[in-house]
Amino acid sequence: MTSHFPALPDAPMAERRPTTAEFHGVTLHDDYAWLRADNWQEAMREPDLLPDDIKAYLQAENAYYARAMAGTEELQETLVAEMRGRIKEDDSSVPMKDGPFAYARRYTEGAEHPLITRTPRDGGDETILLDVNKEAAAHDYFVLGGTAMSPDHNIMAWSADTSGAEYYTLRFRNAETGQDAAQTIADVGSIAWADAQTFFYVRVDENHRPNKVFRHQLGSDPAEDVLVYEETDQRYYVSVTRMRSGAFIAIYTGMNDETEVWVIPTAAPETAPAVIEPRTTGMEYQIDHQGDQFLILTNADDALDFKIMTTPVAAPSRANWTDVLPHEAGRMVIDVATYADWTIWMERQDALPRIRYARTGTPLAEGQEITFDEEAFALGLQPSPEYETDLLRFTYTSPTTPPQIFDFDLSDESRTLRKTTEIPSGHDPADYVTRRITAPSHDGAEVPVTILYHKDTALDGSAPCLLYGYGSYGASMPASFSSNRLSLVDRGFVYVIAHIRGGEEKGRAWYEDAKFGKKVNTFHDFIAAGEALIKGGYTNAGQIVIQGGSAGGLLVGAVVNMRPDLLAGVIADVPFVDVLNTILDETLPLTPGEWSQWGNPIESRQAFDDIRCYSPYDNVTAQDYPPMLVTAGVSDPRVTYWEPAKWVAKLRVTKTDENILMIKTNMSSGHFGKSGRFAMLEDSARSYAFALKAVGLV
Repeated sequence: MTSHFPALPDAPMAERRPTTAEFHGVTLHDDYAWLRADNWQEAMREPDLLPDDIKAYLQAENAYYARAMAGTEELQETLVAEMRGRIKEDDSSVPMKDGPFAYARRYTEGAEHPLITRTPRDGGDETILLDVNKEAAAHDYFVLGGTAMSPDHNIMAWSADTSGAEYYTLRFRNAETGQDAAQTIADVGSIAWADAQTFFYVRVDENHRPNKVFRHQLGSDPAEDVLVYEETDQRYYVSVTRMRSGAFIAIYTGMNDETEVWVIPTAAPETAPAVIEPRTTGMEYQIDHQGDQFLILTNADDALDFKIMTTPVAAPSRANWTDVLPHEAGRMVIDVATYADWTIWMERQDALPRIRYARTGTPLAEGQEITFDEEAFALGLQPSPEYETDLLRFTYTSPTTPPQIFDFDLSDESRTLRKTTEIPSGHDPADYVTRRITAPSHDGAEVPVTILYHKDTALDGSAPCLLYGYGSYGASMPASFSSNRLSLVDRGFVYVIAHIRGGEEKGRAWYEDAKFGKKVNTFHDFIAAGEALIKGGYTNAGQIVIQGGSAGGLLVGAVVNMRPDLLAGVIADVPFVDVLNTILDETLPLTPGEWSQWGNPIESRQAFDDIRCYSPYDNVTAQDYPPMLVTAGVSDPRVTYWEPAKWVAKLRVTKTDENILMIKTNMSSGHFGKSGRFAMLEDSARSYAFALKAVGLV
């Protein structure tokens, strides 16, 4: 395998400290289990507590990465400048009216973080509720979490994470004075107001699982907060939300493929939560309130692609659920929102979304559709926070069209463009081409593939390609705009998103067909996308760089084991690659809830064998691998840092090529890399510089 990016001498070699473990009569050997710190939970919060030997190895790898990428520093600076030039620095959102005010987020020139602002509803002087830059100034890492304004608009609850470990601290700010109350609440998840004095929040436990709901009274000691709900099933995660009608707080508990909902009337927040329908294996549902009924989006009654039902508020159990939008195979109902006089929902069919709506009293099957013209595009619902309204806000974008925000009047069907994302350095959509093709997979499944390229790029097989995918948890990859990608596309790359099984682009069956023992379909689909691109003349073997993060890192990790010959390079961002060991360890934050995706290899020999056959770490083999760039974060609670570290250590002593293999570990952040809108560009520039070097363009 010829490489444009050869390895440097003196690469770090992790010490081998053999360990064994036995499951189902099978002995697993692991030379690098020691990279998992015994105090990993402490180190997640305070990375300096990482043991010295582990820290030294990760730092040695970081130094090696710095040497290997040294020749790309000027290119990375150029890429950051390009990408920053496409960002309107003094940007602001379209204000959203809510009660007596209109709320917005606004950036000032040069600022990494936004200002949270409001003005009187119909215009007037702006009030800065929260200057996130000021709050972030004392921290290397700062991410704003939830914000929620009290129903009387006097108090803003807000939370922030300052480590990357996703432990958020909650504060209460007086909207008039701008001062925070003395009390703070640590380790908070989702938040919701019941009334002007009563607040509900979720707390995460020592294993980073959100499992308790508390009720807080403003001005009281948080230590005295009332425990309202506790989830004892470690597979389930809990969240709270206030319904748009304002009449109920909803407590959601569940895992990937199973939910249960409890409600509390906001008029009586001390009331014990009441369950809508007790949990049932494999049944999912979410609710919204409208008048004397709840609307329910659910897969009940074998509605694989979901349907909408109603039930009386007074008697909401499943015995009283009635279809209002029956199930239709292949039409995935993905979201529903209710106003007093309208029901709005979002569907997806053949990997394309659509928005539909119906006036209360009109059968949903007769609902209207908002139509669009492009071949591939993405939509987003932004319903008004107000319940008594005819206004629906939505976003539209495509690979060639920057995001647009529209206000749609449901009563007269008028559409008003409120904002098009400005590209200060210039952008002409006519310079780019978006295509949607299908790729036949190994079993005949037709995989949708979205392609973006510059109109001047020759489609004769000579172009390099960046092929991106995810393919897990039912997450669908939108055919949306990214100004960052233009830095590759303008240099001759074809940028491709493969809508592989594991997502829900083609309905729920598309997701179900990549679970448990069928997970390998995800990898075959991705390979099929690459082969279809070669057949179509978009690129050629040995010119494809693949990229995926988290569960998408599992994807690229499995594919590079299976078909390294197709590839010029691999970008694996915080990759979930030590799948078998992780899913065998029920003490890790996400593991119990993951069993519904991969199977439980602790109890099931079949699940054990299924995972073992594709887990990237367990299937590293003595073969040539292309150049690889891997990232990790010490504070990452989702994909713990030792997974990519172990994978790289094993690859380095096993592979037979002389191509570069690098891991860059962020020693002070977590799953999502750097914080701040400009700082994040450095991560993209690093990946793009690697891709350009891997295909020989630098």
